[in-house]
Amino acid sequence: MCAKPFLIAVTKRFDFEVPLGTKGDNLDRFLVRFNEMEQSMRIVDQALRKLPNGPIRVDDPRIIQPPKDEVYGSIEGMISQFEVVFGGVKPPPGDVYFPVEGGNGELGFYVVSDGSGKAYRVHCRAPSFIAMGIFGPLVEGNAVADIVPLFGMLNMIGGECDR
Repeated sequence: MCAKPFLIAVTKRFDFEVPLGTKGDNLDRFLVRFNEMEQSMRIVDQALRKLPNGPIRVDDPRIIQPPKDEVYGSIEGMISQFEVVFGGVKPPPGDVYFPVEGGNGELGFYVVSDGSGKAYRVHCRAPSFIAMGIFGPLVEGNAVADIVPLFGMLNMIGGECDR
């Protein structure tokens, strides 16, 4: 439901094509993935050109570690580094789910904060685990020899699927 407004907003700012296949077989999926990578590089190149000049991070000593020359050259820099690393960033109490686009699909992080510097709960939603749900219907009706290429086309990461 929210994908269409996002896609419209992206297409107004960036020039790209949506790669589509015609056959749905392994070769077709491979060619689509290859074209997706080319289009992604095209979008990244356009985005980098549109970045405004200026600082790229927030200047807040409670969140950002000081430069290494300050850490090694002054006691204040060392204390600041220590506080950020061991105390952690202290977000307000609450929870948040933040999805990002990974190479295999949506990589999501659910974090619950109790207001301290350490998360109360963290859950990672791995894209490969979710994609395994389609593997059964995808293999159905194909030859046994197609199982390995189909598994490869889904780009499974074994460590994500062992849950």
